[in-house]
Amino acid sequence: MKLGMFLPQGQTFGTREGILDGALAAEQIGYDSVWFFERMLYPEDQTGAHRVTDYGDGTWPAYYRSVPEPLVALSMAAAVTTRVRLGTAVLIAPLHMPLRLAKSLATLDAASGGRVIAGLGTGWSVDEYAATAPRPMRERGAALEEFLDIAEAVWRPDPVSFKNERYHIFPAEIGPKPARPIPVLLGGRSQKTLDRIARRAAGWLPSMTPPDQIRASMTKLREKAEEYGRDPAGLSCTTVVALISLAEVPERGRRLYTGSIPQVIQDLAALAEAGVDEVILTLPFLAGSVPELADLAATFRQQILEAGI
Repeated sequence: MKLGMFLPQGQTFGTREGILDGALAAEQIGYDSVWFFERMLYPEDQTGAHRVTDYGDGTWPAYYRSVPEPLVALSMAAAVTTRVRLGTAVLIAPLHMPLRLAKSLATLDAASGGRVIAGLGTGWSVDEYAATAPRPMRERGAALEEFLDIAEAVWRPDPVSFKNERYHIFPAEIGPKPARPIPVLLGGRSQKTLDRIARRAAGWLPSMTPPDQIRASMTKLREKAEEYGRDPAGLSCTTVVALISLAEVPERGRRLYTGSIPQVIQDLAALAEAGVDEVILTLPFLAGSVPELADLAATFRQQILEAGI
């Protein structure tokens, strides 16, 4: 099972040091990938429709206050690395103009030698949609499909042409092209999302999902992909494991992905047995500096290797 880690994006780390030094450390330690998420803004009003979710008190986490743009951050990471793959988990495609986003991803992939992973989602923030989205939030699923249609056209050989009721690309050269087909992973768990993955994505990008649920969902995804005439073996699963503490907890009643590093590694082993291809760890949430992050990342990777995962 491959191992990835988020790089610092919040206010705890300096932007330059967190991204550049963090990416270099991840590559030197032996991680397979580095990742960034997307947040456009941090609303003052966090009540009602402006809440994060319907769970807890709905307050936006403090680390959402200042989040660098993910493709700019990945470009910085690409400049100081040569091997690690560069992923988004997730980039909210419906907040962007489709052709511009497709070209940005292609440019980064070409510049990095074919290392981009496009982890995409539809988002949940009414504030972000109101501020920047080309289409209203109620059309976010259709907007994601539209982006995938346009990206397919833009990433194929020239001349590119495309037309729907909203955009018209007259036959044109659009470069640079990706160094190789960019894998698109989709987050989410709804039936519409899973159907979209089976139809046209390279894989699923769930977050904090139990191993048994991942196994069952991947079985259904592969069956559905085969119904669409696709190779079911080609579908991958990359999952995010969000860590908020590494304090040991009693095994009895322990929730998944909590506890000490050895306890969390038990859960990672279960993910590997469930067929997960790659796990992304939110290590910056647990560190206060780049050296502390590097030490934690090295400890995790060493213990994972010793566990034979």
